Amino acid sequence: MDWFFLNVLHNRCWLNVTLAPMNSPVLIACAHGTRNAEGQAAIRQVMAEIGELRPVLRVLEAYVDVQEPELGGVVEGLPEGTAAVVVPLLLSTGFHIKVDVPKAIKPRPEVVAARPLGPDPRLAELLAAHLHAAGLQENDGVLLAAAGSSLPDGSVDSEEQARLLADLLPNKVRVAYGASAQPTVPDGVASLRAELAADGGAGRVFIASYLLATGYFHDQLAKAGADVVAAPLLPSKVLAEIALERYDAVLGRLS
Repeated sequence: MDWFFLNVLHNRCWLNVTLAPMNSPVLIACAHGTRNAEGQAAIRQVMAEIGELRPVLRVLEAYVDVQEPELGGVVEGLPEGTAAVVVPLLLSTGFHIKVDVPKAIKPRPEVVAARPLGPDPRLAELLAAHLHAAGLQENDGVLLAAAGSSLPDGSVDSEEQARLLADLLPNKVRVAYGASAQPTVPDGVASLRAELAADGGAGRVFIASYLLATGYFHDQLAKAGADVVAAPLLPSKVLAEIALERYDAVLGRLS
């Protein structure tokens, strides 16, 4: 593939802008879906930024829940024989990645799936930046709040993301879940607060919102008893960069 790479310095990081060849597989950007208008706009902005970073590449919008167009319908609507890569705009390998996405693409062998956006060191950097912007101090504790998964191994990715975040901070970093896994976020807050007190500290409990955007799960974090809830990951062009890397990794395996 004859790609032209242009490195642009933006927000202290190098963005990889690539002119895609005309015959590149379609990129299906597949998000979870939300009824929150602000969250919908944030996800669509990521999809727009993917297009800005990779001109000519065809980017289609899809969702696994709540919103339309539904992923299965998008895949079915592709002309027969059209190669495509589903890039999940999701943060970990859970039910949607292991069940919903494979089910949607099964009838079309020319459509393949990339891995989710997380875990990734750049997401840890974003989380740390949001925590510091919210006033995190060295004696505070951090609870990484993830959505959660009902699958037995669904917490592995979130635990790895928490480890990556802990590598960047001197603070205690623990992980909890909004649904379908243990500990819950309120229980995680209480446990971390007790841990800080047992160490003789007077630090606060900060929640690092390991969610893409505002919506139901992020709103629930304010009710969990923490002292501070940091902002979710978006807006940030880093998510679009990671999405394109996931797409390119699939093409690399297929070439």
